[in-house]
Amino acid sequence: MFDSVSPLQVVEICAGAGGQSLGLHRAGFGHSLAVELDPFAAATLRANTTWKVAEGDVADLELWNPADYAGIDLLAGGVPCPPFSIAGKQLGSSDERDLFAWAVEQVGVMRPRAVLLENVRGLGTNRFAGYRQRVLDRLAEFGYSADWRLLNSSDHGVPQLRPRFVLVAMQPEDAAYFRWPEPSPSEVTVGTLLRDLMAANGWPHVDAWVELANGIGPTLVGGSKKHGGADLGPTRAKAGWAKLGVDGKGIADSAPGPDAPHPSVTPPKLTIQMVARLQGWNSESEWAFAGRKTAQYRQIGNAFPPPVAEAVGRSIRSALLHEGMPHEVPELSADVHDPIYRALSDAEGFVPMSQLISALNEFSQASVERRLAVLAQDFEVEVLNDTKGTSYRLGEFKGFTGQAEHRRHAYIAEHRGRVS
Repeated sequence: MFDSVSPLQVVEICAGAGGQSLGLHRAGFGHSLAVELDPFAAATLRANTTWKVAEGDVADLELWNPADYAGIDLLAGGVPCPPFSIAGKQLGSSDERDLFAWAVEQVGVMRPRAVLLENVRGLGTNRFAGYRQRVLDRLAEFGYSADWRLLNSSDHGVPQLRPRFVLVAMQPEDAAYFRWPEPSPSEVTVGTLLRDLMAANGWPHVDAWVELANGIGPTLVGGSKKHGGADLGPTRAKAGWAKLGVDGKGIADSAPGPDAPHPSVTPPKLTIQMVARLQGWNSESEWAFAGRKTAQYRQIGNAFPPPVAEAVGRSIRSALLHEGMPHEVPELSADVHDPIYRALSDAEGFVPMSQLISALNEFSQASVERRLAVLAQDFEVEVLNDTKGTSYRLGEFKGFTGQAEHRRHAYIAEHRGRVS
């Protein structure tokens, strides 16, 4: 059982089955609170830790009050991925599951020393440039220096691609000591990592399979409650697993037995234990997952790999303890992810097209119009046509930041059992 004894404490939202939790624990953080919506994942946390676990909608003030944890060392979480996933519709703020903007608002309430939020790489695409700009600008308003980084899990000892888009924010006096973890690629392959588990039932062809599985696996996809059972992801991912001698069309109950055919004839499927190890839960973790096979697989497949969370957590811990030499902190919100958003948000009124063309520095009205169309997916964009031409003004952000009247509340109430 993992306890919460540590001088550095974290509140973790959307904690899932504890991938990020375990990594942060190994990095030296104790949990003051873990909040999770899914009953199976919450049960997993309770079964493996002595932490306080709040089960329910993280944005429900009756479940927990962020203000009660003001001054916490770290606010962390892996907020829902579907709003930004390249494999999905990329609805962003229009997706009722989106909690990224809400999590950022809690920084102003809780005033943590550090913030760690992770999501899929889709959040780093041009589609969400304005969304990212708003996040950085909002954090700067709260007095935090923030940075985004795309981290590949395979650079931190996990034999799986699994890129994650990670945001770290700190107050400037601590940010001066923060450095992103250096990549430490491992030569461990899917085959070498899983050999003992694949051989557990006496399969005579295990070494032939290890040779086939001599590489890094595609990203494991946990999926959502809206779709099917447990498998290793969409068609492209299954094809990637097939090249490694793995049947990705389901999850096995056990490893191949002594009579199982050669992997070139019938590739084996992975078990829950194998998938957990591929995500970074090793034999030392002794982590038990609640629920039946599909529920367990979703918990594991949706997790932030513990080794990656540990690497980032150690960097945050070092910064909070002011270890190493300080470095210059960039000006708050100096990064410009979306110059059109920045030009509109800095203006007090309408901004003429000519000024937006200049801000984009591409000298193309068509380029500005395309950017405005993308921006309008997450923000209200007002248009003014007069004798001087066309001008634009940035209106309200469409995302959920805690508004009592937001449509998210009705959606969660109606679809609680299918939200993940």
